[in-house]
Amino acid sequence: MPMFGRDTELKDLGTLVDNPGAQSGFLIQGEPGIGKSALAEAAAAAAAPARIRVLRTAGAEAEQNLPYAGLHRLLYPLRRGFDTLPTRQFEALASALGMSDDIGEPSPYLVGLAALTLLSDIAAPAADADEQPLLIIAEDVHWLDAASAEVLAFLARRIEGEPIAMIATVREGISSPVCAAGLTLMRLRPLSDDDATALLDSAAPALPDPVRRRVLADSHGNPLALLELPTAGTDLVDATPLLPMTERLEHAFSVRGARLPEQTRIALLVAALNDSTSIAETLAATGVLLGAMVEPEALAPAVEARLIDITSGAVTFRHPLMRSALATSATDDRRRRTHLALAETLGAHPDRRVWHRAAGTVGPDEDVAAELDDIAARARHAGGAVAALERAAALSDTPGRRVDRLLRAAELAVDSGRRDTVGQLLDAARTMPLTAAQEASANWLLTEFDNGVGESPARISELAALAAAVSAAGYPDPALRILWGVAARCYWAEPEPDIRRSVLAIADTFGIPDGHPHKLAIDSIVAPFERAEQVLRHLRGLAAATGHDPDIDFFLSSAAFTVGAFDLAAHFSGAAAPGFRSAGRLGLLTRALAIQSRSLARVGDLTTAAPLAAEAATFALETGQPYMHAVIIAGQAEIAALRGDYPHAAALIAEAERTGLAVGARPVLATSQLARGLIALAEGRFDDAFTDLIRLQDPRDPSYSHSLRGCCLAELSEAAVRAGRSDDLRAVLKELAAATATAPSPVLIIGIRYAQAVLATDDADERFTEALAADLTGWPAERGRLHLAYGEWLRRQRRVVESRTHLRTAREIFDALGFTAWSERARLELRGAGESSPHRGPDARDQLTPHELSIAQLAAQGLTNREIGQRLYLSHRTVSTHLHRIFPKLGISSRGDLAALLPQTDTAA
Repeated sequence: MPMFGRDTELKDLGTLVDNPGAQSGFLIQGEPGIGKSALAEAAAAAAAPARIRVLRTAGAEAEQNLPYAGLHRLLYPLRRGFDTLPTRQFEALASALGMSDDIGEPSPYLVGLAALTLLSDIAAPAADADEQPLLIIAEDVHWLDAASAEVLAFLARRIEGEPIAMIATVREGISSPVCAAGLTLMRLRPLSDDDATALLDSAAPALPDPVRRRVLADSHGNPLALLELPTAGTDLVDATPLLPMTERLEHAFSVRGARLPEQTRIALLVAALNDSTSIAETLAATGVLLGAMVEPEALAPAVEARLIDITSGAVTFRHPLMRSALATSATDDRRRRTHLALAETLGAHPDRRVWHRAAGTVGPDEDVAAELDDIAARARHAGGAVAALERAAALSDTPGRRVDRLLRAAELAVDSGRRDTVGQLLDAARTMPLTAAQEASANWLLTEFDNGVGESPARISELAALAAAVSAAGYPDPALRILWGVAARCYWAEPEPDIRRSVLAIADTFGIPDGHPHKLAIDSIVAPFERAEQVLRHLRGLAAATGHDPDIDFFLSSAAFTVGAFDLAAHFSGAAAPGFRSAGRLGLLTRALAIQSRSLARVGDLTTAAPLAAEAATFALETGQPYMHAVIIAGQAEIAALRGDYPHAAALIAEAERTGLAVGARPVLATSQLARGLIALAEGRFDDAFTDLIRLQDPRDPSYSHSLRGCCLAELSEAAVRAGRSDDLRAVLKELAAATATAPSPVLIIGIRYAQAVLATDDADERFTEALAADLTGWPAERGRLHLAYGEWLRRQRRVVESRTHLRTAREIFDALGFTAWSERARLELRGAGESSPHRGPDARDQLTPHELSIAQLAAQGLTNREIGQRLYLSHRTVSTHLHRIFPKLGISSRGDLAALLPQTDTAA
């Protein structure tokens, strides 16, 4: 039957099929029956003559508790290609699809990378093979299991430019991760009166005129209603017109089913409640209910009634509303008995058997609850474990067991970022009596999102006291997790000094050795100056033992960053990132990359920092970390300012502050102010620069950050001296100098040495010499600033010949680092000292976007496209496409030239 009223949509889908690499695809959205499936079918039909292979999956309510069920349907036909995947990807995908038990719960991102690699290899094989474009059709993504939905969203974000396209359908008003994955939205509206009339006349030309008018009036342009309501006959006329369209359609379908023979009705209910399309399972369970063997002919009346189709041993409903209508119209007792009949026939599928037993159980049943616990323990995705524990809680035989299961489910929901689910689970738990430990867990879990950003600083004291109580009650592990959350809040918010001291005192009662990574991280965040000496001592001793455990390396990087040891922070975070990357732990990878990129930017390695920051920003959005994203783009603004791209830096600052100001996220605001001050410094607006940067030192200012105020002392000193605010700078130095007596924070000591040198009069020579004699290994930017400031001072003292050496060194350092404004200052000073400087042409790195630079740098190291793709969670074809764009920009023709253009940077310059 032709489609009416969808010419524009059909044209857009035809364009997609004609060139599947031009865009990622479409998300078709609309109410039930509006024509989403019909458009997907039209696209599939158009793909056949275009020699495009169609891969399909669909969400089903009955399968939502089965992790990766939707992905299994999509990829199982490609299983022969799994063996070509890299080992970790193969293991993750095979485990996710239930084909292997080699590893535990695989990361959805690693499974997504495996799926992307598999699809890309098929769609774009080796150069000597023809392309085989792919069209992925995913219907009813709102009913996909959570794991499959995450993987499909991952794919949708990365297939643009591949010979792969995706069409997903979603019901209006229901969300899914796929909805936020960048597919072009195609929202379907009701048909116009003319198109509705044409469709009805085509489908039911002999319809009596009164019924015809009623159908047109009640269908409101819904194509499924126009096709199906006429079959309701007198039931349509008798039905109330006030029912919503979905319910009217379900009523029509349930009436149609009620007219079928009893055996058929029973078999249809079995099929509607089954989490499989297997006709053999449907007939076997029907036989259990009837006490006799049932033949396939029992379903024939349902096929004739146009409720189901039977193909290749599978029974499928012609529309999801037909399935839901039959399920909801049955009594509770019939649904319960049907689930138990299915459970009786599924001995070969233990997890599915347990789910049906659970659905058929009324009242407490600890045996079934324990089986659900086992399902949760071996679930291949946190979403499946949460569902199993939630149902197990409902079947628990005691309130205590129910609470325990609800809290375990809530903890898993925290890990998977499901805030609403956590709230619902905790509300359910709090309807029952809670032990002290259970109350502690409940109080802690909901605060885990976003590190408490936006909360009152008073919450820090409450959680610290809670951690102490939980520890005293004999629960050290949850107590430590709560305390880590407390420390994180001390970083994102700014508690009063007495609150910090009380948190530190509580941490000291936990009996954790001083060198333990958790203790180092907590001490450094809560007391970055007071505990800096002992933290640094342990960090330096641990620096040679990285690479064994990414979690430990990450805690150490956090400790190093907050005490201002940016060289060590870059080292530890760089060691943590590969482990998180290879395991697909993108949430923690985001944080490790953020620390690494920010630390490298602070010491001056912009070339490495820029692509890492760009990657971190992408992953922050993808993993639902808005405040991490804001602080990362504020760091990108700092990089842009140092490179001289001031308009871009200003735009990034504005974007970061839109998020940071709304919730008072101190690190976001402090980093934004630093970037703003850098712009003003470079543009010669020294009063503005001082005003911007001094805000980081004022506890009353929203941009004040206890741990970050020492990181911009050199820039503040530069602005103060040039703006005539030396006295204000001396007041700041007096406060900070007292801290350095007990807090050897590297960045603070370096900054104070610089400030003392630029403020000095009679002993400036001595101060500059002392500062340059210090160990600045790994701090090239600070060395460059000292040489520049010393050279400028020497020239003002008319010691021109001596000044040239320092100015020349500064110019060379800043040219190598890409610090544009500082390079130009050095050149200007050198001209004033009578020495010309060669013009600095654009560096190869300056011509590439951060994303392109990350790919080019990895290629320059000799990594293959496939290896680069594994590192960056891209397909190898996407990597190849980027390289072919990069080569013309750099004036080269092959990857062999990249090593010369992009040598490995030496941050110890």
